[in-house]
Amino acid sequence: MLHRLPALVAALWWGSLTTIGFLVVPMLFAHLPSPTVAGNMAARLFAAQTWVAVACCLVLLLVSRPRQAAAQYPWAQAAMVFILGGMLLALLTQFGVAPRIVARQDLRVWHGVGTVMYALQWCCALAVLWQTLRHDPQTPTGGGSAGA
Repeated sequence: MLHRLPALVAALWWGSLTTIGFLVVPMLFAHLPSPTVAGNMAARLFAAQTWVAVACCLVLLLVSRPRQAAAQYPWAQAAMVFILGGMLLALLTQFGVAPRIVARQDLRVWHGVGTVMYALQWCCALAVLWQTLRHDPQTPTGGGSAGA
């Protein structure tokens, strides 16, 4: 079971991004009484999503290589740039873009930037999930494909 942890964590990251961004937030704007109320709740959900993403990325980094080994697992070698990129995108969105949206500073521009960054983070999480499912996590070096 432990060898499947990277795939489970990547699935949690990608699934939470998918659920919040493509299901829950649109439903807030469709069903809450005003865009302001929906926007405030969406901001809270996106903040929580940031910490889910950071926690998942940290776990993925911690399990990226076997104990006492210099080489990373094959999935980690292929996914490292996406793990780091996704975590950076999450943090930049939360601390760089979200405050500008909340302050309604050039709302259209910053909302667009935030949407693009969220979509890029979603792509990073999907790439990590794909890599964790593609490689056999028990093989610390080269090959070991478990099928695509």
